[in-house]
Formats: sequence, structure tokens, C-alpha cells
Amino acid sequence: MEATLQAKMGLARAVGALSRLRGGGGTSAPGKLLIRLQPDAITTLGARLRQGSVLVSATNGKTTTASMAAAILERAGRTIVHNEAGANMAGGIATTLLEATGPGGRIHGELGLFEVDELWLATLAAQLQPRAILLGNLFRDQLDRYGELETIADSWARVLRGDARKLVLNADDPLIADLGRAQADALYFGVEDDSLALAGLAHAADAKHCRGCGAPYVFDAIYLGHLGHYHCPNCDRRRPEPSVRGSDVRLEGVRGARFTLRTPAGDAEVRLALPGLYNVYNALAAAALATALSVPLETIVGGLNATMPAFGRAETVTVAGARAPRELRIMLVKNPAGANEVLRTLALEPGQHDLLGVLNDQIADGRDVSWIWDADFEQLAGRIRRATCAGTRAADLATRLKYAGVAAERIRVQEELPGALAHAVEDRPADAAAPLYALPTYTAMLALRDLLVARGEASSAWR
Repeated sequence: MEATLQAKMGLARAVGALSRLRGGGGTSAPGKLLIRLQPDAITTLGARLRQGSVLVSATNGKTTTASMAAAILERAGRTIVHNEAGANMAGGIATTLLEATGPGGRIHGELGLFEVDELWLATLAAQLQPRAILLGNLFRDQLDRYGELETIADSWARVLRGDARKLVLNADDPLIADLGRAQADALYFGVEDDSLALAGLAHAADAKHCRGCGAPYVFDAIYLGHLGHYHCPNCDRRRPEPSVRGSDVRLEGVRGARFTLRTPAGDAEVRLALPGLYNVYNALAAAALATALSVPLETIVGGLNATMPAFGRAETVTVAGARAPRELRIMLVKNPAGANEVLRTLALEPGQHDLLGVLNDQIADGRDVSWIWDADFEQLAGRIRRATCAGTRAADLATRLKYAGVAAERIRVQEELPGALAHAVEDRPADAAAPLYALPTYTAMLALRDLLVARGEASSAWR
């Protein structure tokens, strides 16, 4: 039996090697083949992890959250098996387990840490039987693939119903918080700093109604999209009290963020090298998961402080130019809530900005790009010196920027990414040190990184 499995794994590894030789990442193809040859491969290999596994899922931030959790767990001395390249469906998880398995079937790692796509959570939870599940948020994203948020929330509720595994949940997201109301030991995290509160719900806010009775929530504080403090005036359902909290938050533009981490074990100052309130939430999520796994507070803080941006998420790359190199900051945008937080972060930076917006409509992005009309480009429009629009829907993005108030002469449309990047790098302001901010959707971010790797300006994200 084991010999047969080893033979199948050997074939799958060969497929991965061939894929990489042809220029692909090889992050999913080997696993997909292994699953075809051995349908229970994920269950079989996952069972060999001595400390079991934990799953991380969310609409926004799951790659960064998992990266932060990995930094903490490795600092704690745990050897982990982690799909760090972000391949988060069954094929990617199977590939990760395959790569961690050595001769004789022994797996090199004691704990699995797997980022999981929202629609794959039920399947992979059934196969891996994780000891803990971390759920970060649910925002409107890829409606043509996911459907409405309640559809995902209902599917997650079915997965978690009556289950004894540990739940780590965002108290500030009403849809996520509801998933743990029947589980007494659910561990919640959230932000408690009203200096960050927005004036009201953004147009793009999603979860506005109580799932218990249907009445509109009253939001006492709004921090990000629909995340905040809330209560139902009809049935008294309200935000759970979080055990892991972030207070005294200081957002430092694109350079990073600081906050006080409050846990049952005490308080500590965290200094993130990642920007924005969204990354404060990611850090709180990772800290809460580590708390659930009994990691000491000092180790949690050390891991968070040492975390560097995941590829394509606030990553900085130096790009060569004809006259001089230029700093490129890549900030992934893929839905209204995420885009608004990136724009909010850029608004904290002084002066005018140069943007390279890359809007694609491939399956992994979502075919429907109407979400750009719910992103508040208006908050930055008056400070955009130059906007270069690329991607399959470059013209749509240019139109959106024009209606946001960016002057037409400041907008350039160039669909092909290599040319758009070259133009945006060279069209620099008088301040030669001014960075170029790239705002790509998911497949556009992968294409941009592939281009930078081919130019020798970035390292590959793939193993």
C-alpha cells in the first residue's frame, strides 16, 4: 500500500519538476495529479502531521495572516508544513504535503498551516480534520464565483456546526462572529480604538443586517468596510467580547503600523513592517491563532515584528529605469473593501502619487469588475500626478478614475503590462525618490511579479 502511494507521489513530483522547467510554478499541478491517482492523498498525508493542522480562511488577508502565523510558530520552535506560495485549493494543499514528504513516507514537519480558499473550506476541513480554524473576514468578492456573502457564511456554518475543533474568529465582522455563538470556547479578536472610527458605513459595506432577526445593525464604531462594533436593537445580538485586542493603533502610511496587543497573558507593543489597518487585523488574527495554540506572548510579538510582506502584498521592489532605478510598491486590490484600505493608506502619504493600476477580469479576479465603482478613488483623486492603466480592463479603470476626478491628461491607457510598467517607471516627477505604486488585481499581481522576476528585479515566490 505504502509502496503504491510512493510510486504515485514520485510521478506527481516529476510533473511538478516538468512544470517548473516550462516556466510554471508547479504549486498545484503535482497535487492535482496526486489526487487523481490517490483521491485520499490529503487525508492520508495530513494524518502524518504529529501536531495536526490549522486552517486559515478569509476573503481578504489570508495569505498575509498565514505568513504572520508561520513566523510566530517557527519562532516558537514548531516545524510547519505551509502552503506559503498561496496555492490554497485542494491541488495546492496536496502539493504542499507532497513536497514535505520524504523517502519512506515520513513527513518533514509537525504542524500543518494551510491557507484555504473560501469555497474549499468545507472539503479540506473534512479531509484534514484540523485542530483549529481561523476565519478572518467575509467581504463581497468575485460574485460570479462565490455568490453573496450569506451563501459562504451558510456553508461555513454547516462545516462548523457541532464541531469540537477550536474556532478563532473576528469579533468585528458580524458574519464571522455569528459562526461561534454556539461554541462557548470560541476565541475572538478585534480592534478597540475609536480614533480609527470612520464617519459611517461606506457605500461598499456588506454585512448590515442581523442574521438572527433581520433587523439593521446599529454600528457604534466602523473601522473597515463593515468591520467594527455593532449591536442589534431588536434581538440584542451584539459584537462578542474579544480575548485578543488591538488598541492604541498608529498607522504610519506605507511604512508600517504600530499597536498595543492585549491578550489574556498580558499586553505588548507590536511594530509591523506592513502598512494599514487591514494588516493590524491580520496581525490580530495571527496572534489569536497563536494564543489558541498556547504560544507565549513574547514569541507572538517577536514573530509579528519580524514578519515581512507576503509577495505582492505591500512588497517593495527596485525597478531599473533608463535614467535611474525607481522604487515600486505593489499593493494588491481585488474588491471594494481592500481597495478602500489601500487608498486610505496612500492618503496618509504626503504629496502627489504616481499609480500603475492593472485591472484584469480573469476567472481568479472575477469577470465582473463593476466593484471598482464602489472603491472610493475620490479620496485620492486630487493627489494623483499620473495614473497608468493596464490590464484586460484598463479602459474601465481609466473611466473610473476620470469620474473620480482625475484629470484626463493625467491618465494613460496602455493595456500591455511590460510597456505600461516601462512607461510608468520613466514618467517620474521632479522628486526622483518618489515611489511608483502598483495597484494590481490578483492575476495582474502574478503577471507583474513574473515580469519583475524575468527582469531580475524580484525573487520568485515559488519554491
